[in-house]
Amino acid sequence: MKRRLLTILMAISLVSMIAVGCGSNEQEKSDTEDSKQEVQVEEKKEDQKEEKNDEEKEEAGEIILSTTTSTQDSGLLDFLLPKFTEETGIKVKTVAVGTGKALEMGRNGEADVLLVHAKSEEEKFVEEGYGLERKDVMYNDFILLGPKSDPIQIKENHPNDIKGALKEISETATPFVSRGDDSGTNKAELKIWKSAEIEPEGEWYISAGSGMGDVLKMASEKQAYTIADRGTYLSMKDDLDLDIVTEKEDVLYNQYGVIPVNPEKSGVETVNTEGAKAFEEWITSAEVQELISDFGVDKYGQPLFTPNAE
Repeated sequence: MKRRLLTILMAISLVSMIAVGCGSNEQEKSDTEDSKQEVQVEEKKEDQKEEKNDEEKEEAGEIILSTTTSTQDSGLLDFLLPKFTEETGIKVKTVAVGTGKALEMGRNGEADVLLVHAKSEEEKFVEEGYGLERKDVMYNDFILLGPKSDPIQIKENHPNDIKGALKEISETATPFVSRGDDSGTNKAELKIWKSAEIEPEGEWYISAGSGMGDVLKMASEKQAYTIADRGTYLSMKDDLDLDIVTEKEDVLYNQYGVIPVNPEKSGVETVNTEGAKAFEEWITSAEVQELISDFGVDKYGQPLFTPNAE
């Protein structure tokens, strides 16, 4: 009798264990299914988010960036703009002209945003209501370049004296190539001539009416002196027969600023204000400022521009 009772109890215990095991397996299976469903839901949300971002990028449109030839010729825009388009979906049409022409395009509503380097002119542009605001982006400096032979010994006698260098050039009627295009560089050059109380004129003073890259090539071919921004010179240095002869004076400081155009002042409804503001925020962001600080270092051993957005 006792043996029979023991057998029954053992059977009941075994059945209970099997039941518990089955229940546990069922629970594990259920938990696994729930986990899979949660993952699928999250993946679906991520997919929907990516699709939404893609749709927003497709609708982001295009902006017209009117900028100086130095940002184009130095290679900076080729480095930065694809990253801007990739991140925002906004395509950028670049018009590289002198700063004077860029500001004129802004006044006429022919550009959405400006990246230029004539700060006093830029501030006036904003004060007159043509620009929504102006922010510093970066700076480099102007340099006086001359033939490697330096026939009038500017580097030896005026390494950090731009007024003295220009006086030497004018008195000896040594060829000098000017941008002559109302660009930021041209404005800076004319301002320095004026501060040195010199009126540059004569066959020795060549007004090219061209961008920075073309002027550097012309000066190299003619073995003439010229004023350029350091960034463009460094990017073209290997193809030029020119050396830096005068540099590192306060008057040679070269600041760049970004300005979204005010559509209300220009009266042009097609100005892409939203895209212009997005570009302004992007190029003054900490991430992009870091990109600018690194640009050129690997190739030239120094940055072509120094970021200084606040």
